[in-house]
Amino acid sequence: METQNIYDDYELRDEYDLSKMEIVPKGRYAPHRRLGANVVLLDSEIAEFFPTDESVNDALRFIMQAAKIPFQHGRAQ
Repeated sequence: METQNIYDDYELRDEYDLSKMEIVPKGRYAPHRRLGANVVLLDSEIAEFFPTDESVNDALRFIMQAAKIPFQHGRAQ
């Protein structure tokens, strides 16, 4: 008599109700790991242009400084 390998049995049991199952993000995507950690995930096409933390910070500082420039009728004063 051959015993069944439990690792070969990938069928879910009938008593499992997947509609009640909560999807929990793991690793760096988990919300509790991102709170207060100042972690931001960049899309891949943006990450190509900003390969380092310093490059992202420099770009954001530039935008912050540009936002302080007063505009009048679409032109800088």
